[in-house]
Amino acid sequence: MKVAPALILDDIAAGSQIEFGFARNLQASSVEGVGFAIRCGRAPGYETKCRAFLPSINDLISIWVPGFGAPNFVAKFDPQTIRVPSGHFIGGRLVPDAGRITVRRPSDNAVHAELPLADASTVDAAVQDAWQAWRTTDWARRAPRDRARVLRRWADLIDADVANMAPLEAVCSTRPLRDAAAWDVPFTAEGLRFFAEYADKLGGDVAATRHDNLGMVVAEPYGVVGAITPWNFPLVMVSWKVGAALAAGNAVVLKPSELTPYSAIRLAELAIEAGVPPGLFNVVQGDGRTTGDALTRHPLISKMTFTGSTRTGAAIMATCASHGPKPVTLELGGKSPQLVFADAPDIDRLAAIVAGAITGNAGQVCVAGSRLIVQRQVAQALIERITARFAALRPGATWDDTATLPPIISAAQAGRILDIVERSRDAGAQVRCGGGLFGDGPGGAYFQPTVLEGVRADNPAVQEEIFGPVLTVQTFDDEEEGLALAAHEHYGLAAGVHTADIGRALRAMRGIAAGTVWINRYGRSADFVIPTGGYHQSGIGKDLGRQAVEANLRFKSVLIDFAATH
Repeated sequence: MKVAPALILDDIAAGSQIEFGFARNLQASSVEGVGFAIRCGRAPGYETKCRAFLPSINDLISIWVPGFGAPNFVAKFDPQTIRVPSGHFIGGRLVPDAGRITVRRPSDNAVHAELPLADASTVDAAVQDAWQAWRTTDWARRAPRDRARVLRRWADLIDADVANMAPLEAVCSTRPLRDAAAWDVPFTAEGLRFFAEYADKLGGDVAATRHDNLGMVVAEPYGVVGAITPWNFPLVMVSWKVGAALAAGNAVVLKPSELTPYSAIRLAELAIEAGVPPGLFNVVQGDGRTTGDALTRHPLISKMTFTGSTRTGAAIMATCASHGPKPVTLELGGKSPQLVFADAPDIDRLAAIVAGAITGNAGQVCVAGSRLIVQRQVAQALIERITARFAALRPGATWDDTATLPPIISAAQAGRILDIVERSRDAGAQVRCGGGLFGDGPGGAYFQPTVLEGVRADNPAVQEEIFGPVLTVQTFDDEEEGLALAAHEHYGLAAGVHTADIGRALRAMRGIAAGTVWINRYGRSADFVIPTGGYHQSGIGKDLGRQAVEANLRFKSVLIDFAATH
């Protein structure tokens, strides 16, 4: 298939250096592939790595390549021609299966492919294969630096495969193609590099005991880890789960979301190419009711890790308790507050932060800042700026570079969002803007960015995770009242605090029960060393950080008596 390049920088002089995101230098080369192409410069001999954390490539070029005109970032590809891997990935190869799941494109609601659905027997085959690979290969026994070398090679292959990976990620997810290329793919690779760097930092401990005894704590992998990942950031979530488990010496059987199944298979193919032994990373396709349940119940799965809804997480936890018991890591739902005090600096910047935290990925983010809790004297000025930003957003397909608001993942999810908004209105909320689907949008489900004012603490939109671009507004007069509103009965995933008073910020940080608190900013960047996870019904355990790797280890106590040893 011949396509127009997505990003053309041919006018940059040969040998010039370009910095993308992580300050990696680009000098030239051409990368082209199915449905997508990137070309950077003319000088030969250098690998191309496109990485950015800005909302648009135009911003990237204007900042890091001064004086160069912004390119036309339009990927002209036909989504129907994107080749998708059909099958499970078991033992280092694609395996066909009889079951079927239908994969739709959220951008236009069209059926894109029919993929196999793994039943209990297929899941058993994948887990047995992973167990045998873990027992018979040297992966768990390798020096950690050798595992790290493989993970780094895997990350390099992912970077080089952006031309294939980005379309696979974008075509049936809510991730815009430009973001998949500039953020998701490189962020996935960088996550693996982080886990690679941490692999040889793992260790046990020497414990203080009697002078004629030696006490040791030895870290060991579990064996086979089961992982279930969500549809909102398919690539990134897989790298978080699989990277941590492999770095610790485990095997992994992954079930990606049935809504976004493609990129996980490509990741597994590249893992084999990088040197991960066949069977150490297997992928089974299917839904939660059949495939996910069989994976969670399997007796050879020694640990489960899951990101998704609180309801499903609770069911997984119950199953793990009755089929083992086995430990779980759960990253679940949230109703994250943005606590804004009147002295917060730069109201325009603040409006951009608050608006972006609820409309990024159309609000389909676990840490979406869905509750604005703002001091009364600045409330109207801030809300006016937020609604103006909402009005400027344009819905469009993930492959439409002019679009600034992606689709909702499915018609069913859009219906759930609409139901909560309607129940919120019935409970007394006033709709400041939005409130429903775009009537003249593309074929998929595109939800209007919505502001709900006049909500009480018991309003459904305040209490329930919406997973859409819906922002509730509550006002307060003093610090104590603001902190009381920021507290949530059920959730504690993340929070934002905006104030110029560092003492107040730290008091708020201490007073809010949440796994992550951002102060005068909101949202993750490349801070892989910082773990993510929630309090209360928002989860158990952590992704990222050293805590994620250590969660994939169990610790054995060893006591040696010198007097009895010859």
